[in-house]
Amino acid sequence: MLVPNKDRSYLSIYIHWPFCQAKCPYCDFNSHVRTSIDQKEWTQAYIKSLKLWKEIVPNFVVDTVFFGGGTPSMMKERTVYEIIQTIFFLWANTENIEITLEANPTSSEKATFSSYCQSGVNRLSLGIQAFNDLDLKRLGRMHSSKEAKEALFVATNLFDRVSFDLMYGRQFQTLSDWKKELKTATEFATEHLSLYQLTVEQGTRFGELLDRNQLHGLPSDKLSSKFYTATQEICYLSGLEAYEISNYATRGNECRHNLTYWNSGCFLGVGPGAHGRLNIGSKRYRTETPTSPEVWIEHIKKYGIEKFLKEPLSNTERAEEYAIMALRLSLGLDINKFQELGGVRLSTEKLRQLSEDNLVYVYENRLKTTAKGKLLTDQILRELLC
Repeated sequence: MLVPNKDRSYLSIYIHWPFCQAKCPYCDFNSHVRTSIDQKEWTQAYIKSLKLWKEIVPNFVVDTVFFGGGTPSMMKERTVYEIIQTIFFLWANTENIEITLEANPTSSEKATFSSYCQSGVNRLSLGIQAFNDLDLKRLGRMHSSKEAKEALFVATNLFDRVSFDLMYGRQFQTLSDWKKELKTATEFATEHLSLYQLTVEQGTRFGELLDRNQLHGLPSDKLSSKFYTATQEICYLSGLEAYEISNYATRGNECRHNLTYWNSGCFLGVGPGAHGRLNIGSKRYRTETPTSPEVWIEHIKKYGIEKFLKEPLSNTERAEEYAIMALRLSLGLDINKFQELGGVRLSTEKLRQLSEDNLVYVYENRLKTTAKGKLLTDQILRELLC
């Protein structure tokens, strides 16, 4: 029998809303298009799930809540409010709790921003992706550049903190185009940007087109490297520090929820396809849920969270997960922590070779990637963990 957690430590809660108005051609997230959604039924399922998890992890203090998707701004304001209030009722929370909701900048969703703010959301993350109407159309986005800028204006006047996403390395995009677009982005009064290079994943519409040699205008590896370097430079000059490979913020405005993932903290995933990591006693448990919205909600109704809590991670798995996440951060990997988790020492020979290749360096017992190494994180991890 699983013994409930007795230590009061911080917990982040991720709420996955699996529905979208349309599936973007680059997206490999767990998102689904449905013509009808019973919001009351879904609200009840989220609340039931949270109550059942409370029995397993009763003594945590909630530090962050993140509504992701899918498109969480399709949720009714009442749904968001009731989930937040349930979390407040079930767990203690930090005084400056961070509550983020991902939103699209279409006119219809923009109208609900004020209600989300009143519901308790204090950080909005806008999925803008581009300030170019032609590229927005290629990416399958349903908003225009004008709507994106209007949404940013509304959001920055309502929420304590605002972030937005942009994607670079898009079809036929030039380096000059990206520099101009990014400089425009940094002129908005936001303290956080998430800047991702377009990645073509299997199982997506773009993946299918690439397999048929019908996806044109993608950048070469050399140009991709230049995109990344330019991104680092422009953000730095704008006062946005690269605290993670794809995330930039002014000091103190980093996304605390995502830092929980990258620092191997405790996080609970609620909703279809949401996963988590929970430290209970001396063990770290993985949690997994069905990806199908219909299967998840039916399981919650009939069986609760039964079978969502999986076997604990081995020491090796814990160390590997920590390394994968920590090397994404500018802070780097705490060598002592890695060795304590895995019960093994990092190979001095491997570290020397990676250092000679100008991929990593050690500073104050932390392993960090160089500018060159940030582009080759997967290669570094293979070398360290094999």
